[in-house]
Amino acid sequence: MNETTAAHQRVRRRPRLSTAVVEDLVNAIVMGTYPVGTALPPENMLCDMYDVSRTVVREATTALTEKGLVVSQQGRGTIVRDSRAWNMLDPMILSALFQGEDGLRYLDNLSEVRTLLESAMAAKAAANATDESIAELGDQIEKLEGLVTMPSAYVHEDLRFHDIIMRMSGDRLSKAIIDGIQSEALRTHGYSGKLSVEHVRETHAAHRKVYEAIAARDPDRASKAMHDHIAGSWAKRRAQPRG
Repeated sequence: MNETTAAHQRVRRRPRLSTAVVEDLVNAIVMGTYPVGTALPPENMLCDMYDVSRTVVREATTALTEKGLVVSQQGRGTIVRDSRAWNMLDPMILSALFQGEDGLRYLDNLSEVRTLLESAMAAKAAANATDESIAELGDQIEKLEGLVTMPSAYVHEDLRFHDIIMRMSGDRLSKAIIDGIQSEALRTHGYSGKLSVEHVRETHAAHRKVYEAIAARDPDRASKAMHDHIAGSWAKRRAQPRG
């Protein structure tokens, strides 16, 4: 391998190394391994801990600073900031929060956010509904009907059902917030819960109420149906034994 090729591979590897270091440090900070107000290990110690160069450690520290997790203080080092300064929409931070000891509390918060935003979006979808968009949503509800006895397949199409409604609403900002937060929550068993045909049947009945309200172009009914669906579904999943 010539020197140019070796250098090129180091450049390509560096972001992956940096990302791995950042992810580990994010988890350590969120989990309290490095409490608020304390300093991260010095640069040379981090190099040894992760077997990486100073450049990689500095890139990782910059990323942690951008996420609001740490701040550099003259004479003290890299200090962990209070959680009020953290970027709570950052995917790595969200992932660590959902999987931590207080994960259920943050999943409750997610459900509250979804209930508020998606209820409003369902109302907008009903108000903005066109014949074409109602037909698309109708096709999706019928597709879901055929998957009720196949929970894993149903869940995948369930996400598309909600996505259609969010697109119908035209509320791109709320959709971006929900997509960003929920994508990390879906990786945790505590949010998805145990799949069962009984639960899917109840979910489908709730979906149909949402569809019928939007198809009727009734914003108030659509909002209530979505509110009842999201809040009720989370209450059932939340009550399941944690394992």
